[in-house]
Amino acid sequence: MKNIKTEIRFFSVPEWKKEENYLREQHKSGWEFVAVSGLCLYHFKRCEPEDVIYQLDYNPDSLAKKEEYIQMFSDCGWEYLQNYVGYSYFRKAASKMDGTEEEIFCDDASRMDMMKRVFTGRMLPLLAVFFLIIIPQIVMQSRINSPTNHSMAVFFCIMLVIYLGLFISFAISFWKYYRSVHKE
Repeated sequence: MKNIKTEIRFFSVPEWKKEENYLREQHKSGWEFVAVSGLCLYHFKRCEPEDVIYQLDYNPDSLAKKEEYIQMFSDCGWEYLQNYVGYSYFRKAASKMDGTEEEIFCDDASRMDMMKRVFTGRMLPLLAVFFLIIIPQIVMQSRINSPTNHSMAVFFCIMLVIYLGLFISFAISFWKYYRSVHKE
């Protein structure tokens, strides 16, 4: 029986909860998360099945004070695993929880702060690419009458759809979370 495995999984920017649940289910099935690398390659090693909580924090600024950042979570019993494209990965055995579904974020305001950091660090650059490259290219390529330019226009239209999907997905996730926090 293999003792290591690699799976390809894609989680979009606002899907950190799905990613956390995926890692937890893998551990329950006897596959301990080792690392994520490259283009969404998740590496696991065989382990005893156990309920382990995985948490992600998006804080690219944490690299400047990495030791302090890791120590802060370690003091609360969280094991630091790695950083990957701005996200820090942590885990903690469910048996070490204090009986509640403990999270690295102690309140809704800190979770909202993380979502704002994701927006600033990931979505703003995508918006810049969208408005400074994709939209102008669609306009330019559609005005020039040649087969090559029509192919490029189709390519940029596909990119337009992908980017719009990402923006809408993030906006819906952000809005749902915002509404769940501000129920009144």
